[in-house]
Amino acid sequence: QVQLVESGGGLVQPGGSLRLSCAASGTIFSIDAMDWYRQAPGKQREMVATITSDGTANYADSVKGRFTISRDNAKNTVYLQINSLKPEDTAVYVCGQGSTYYGEYFWGQGTQVTVSS
Repeated sequence: QVQLVESGGGLVQPGGSLRLSCAASGTIFSIDAMDWYRQAPGKQREMVATITSDGTANYADSVKGRFTISRDNAKNTVYLQINSLKPEDTAVYVCGQGSTYYGEYFWGQGTQVTVSS
C-alpha cells in the first residue's frame, strides 16, 4: 500500500516561509500526479496545488504567486514551498496521490502550519 508522510510544518510569523515535504513509499511515484490540500478548522478541505508526473503545476487562486509545488522523483518526494505566509494559511496540510497501480486515492496524515505573531 502507498504511504505518504508529510513534514516541515510549524509555527511561523506572518510573512515567513516554510517548505513542506511529502515522502511516498509503496508506489510507483514517478507516474502519478501529486496533490497538496489544506484544511483549516471549521472549513472544508481544499486543494492548493497539484503537480503532474511530467512536472506541470497548478494552483488554487488563493495561493498563486506564493506557493510552489515541486517533485523529486529520485527521492519519491513532493515539496510545497510556501512564502509570504498569512494567518489565513493556518491549516493542516495534507498530501495525496491517486495511485494508477492501486486504482485508489491515498492520503498522508498531514502537517500543521500555524501562522501567528
